[in-house]
Amino acid sequence: MRKPWIVGLLLAGVLLGACGDPESGPEAAPPSPAVGTTHQRAAASPSATVPAEAPKVLYLGDSLAMEAQKVLGQELRRDLRADYTSRPYSGTTVCDYLEGTSAKSLVPDGDKAAALVRSLHPDFVVLQFWGNAWGYTWCMDGITHADDPTTYYKRYRADMARLTEQIAAASGAARPRIVWVAQGPDPITPDRVRRVNELYEQQAAATGDVVADAGARVSAAGARYTWVQYLPCDAYEHEHPAYCTQPGRDRTALHLDKDYLHFCLAPTTSTPKPCPVRSPGILRIAREITRVIGRAAAG
Repeated sequence: MRKPWIVGLLLAGVLLGACGDPESGPEAAPPSPAVGTTHQRAAASPSATVPAEAPKVLYLGDSLAMEAQKVLGQELRRDLRADYTSRPYSGTTVCDYLEGTSAKSLVPDGDKAAALVRSLHPDFVVLQFWGNAWGYTWCMDGITHADDPTTYYKRYRADMARLTEQIAAASGAARPRIVWVAQGPDPITPDRVRRVNELYEQQAAATGDVVADAGARVSAAGARYTWVQYLPCDAYEHEHPAYCTQPGRDRTALHLDKDYLHFCLAPTTSTPKPCPVRSPGILRIAREITRVIGRAAAG
């Protein structure tokens, strides 16, 4: 019974390298297989609080950020009038954005977190990582969750602390606030995502930063770490029917049939780029990040 999960894990590693790089295609709903769903209605996200001054936002991350970067920019600019810059790289994790890792990193020196903070002086640095558990990126030194979970979590925690320190050191007196984005469910190792999200919470609490629980927006009500392909259309999706992909069943698609990880409703390709089609999961994530930044900027 374990063989399908092993195959799925290998597939996830391949997709992680190419995720967020869908082919352009029509903005149509995907097919409707009988994959896990729920009939509980998801709550709509509250509107973002508009701060007195437009915030400067820097968005970094892996393939989930790659696919969402355009939509997040649209939401931040419209709701918060934000000055927005994004530099995501597919297949990356926290250590890729550390300075001093250029020899074995998927992120070039000019796009390291500290380098961008020095040049852009953002008010917020949004960090969105699935938590690369498959040893895809060189900077993890071959450490994987499957082989050694204890070492994996220890390394991940250390990299988060180090990245926070580098961002703070690069900013001088006006330190940006870091927004760690909590991830949605993983059907392969659900407890791994839970633990990684806990690390985000702990790191944010220790340094006065914040967590945007975008993962909760793509989870079933009352089942935060149970993976689903579909969720009931929320209030926003009812008001904007193009985002309710199956109105006859009052549900919307979060994932394609063959990709449980990404939220773009178009197939991935070998060239990373923002998602080119309407994708409810991406919009839900972007709206929650925008809401949290608006609240933090106004407070």
